[in-house]
Amino acid sequence: MKNKAEFVRVIKFALLSASAGIIQSVTFTLIDTLFHPSYYASYLPALILSVLWNFTLNRKFTFKSANNVPIAMLKVFGYYLVFTPLSTWLGNVASVQFADVRFINYIVLVVTMIANLVTEFLFQRYFVFGKSIDTNVKKKD
Repeated sequence: MKNKAEFVRVIKFALLSASAGIIQSVTFTLIDTLFHPSYYASYLPALILSVLWNFTLNRKFTFKSANNVPIAMLKVFGYYLVFTPLSTWLGNVASVQFADVRFINYIVLVVTMIANLVTEFLFQRYFVFGKSIDTNVKKKD
């Protein structure tokens, strides 16, 4: 039963993260298309919107955590203090290095989003919500 519950948790996280990915992609595309800024100027606002969406939904529906929200958000903020500069820097390097490759910014964005999906699930599952998973489950009568 525990393996099934964990499998369902992974699927929920992936689906909700996909919805966050749509928000990130649309935001990135709008900023990139309308303003043509550098990679990071499109990436950062898109990432922030997707993180807020993803954290809120996954806390409630995937991890069902009654954990202290400000503490959980601080932990996720800590993750992004490492992930964001690293992914932004690598994305910017790739977009400059391979500027002649058509759609390089979008290729970099997809690779970054996949890396984020895997590492953030592990971080949230074991560090942010690890001891509080399923503590906010409503009991069925």
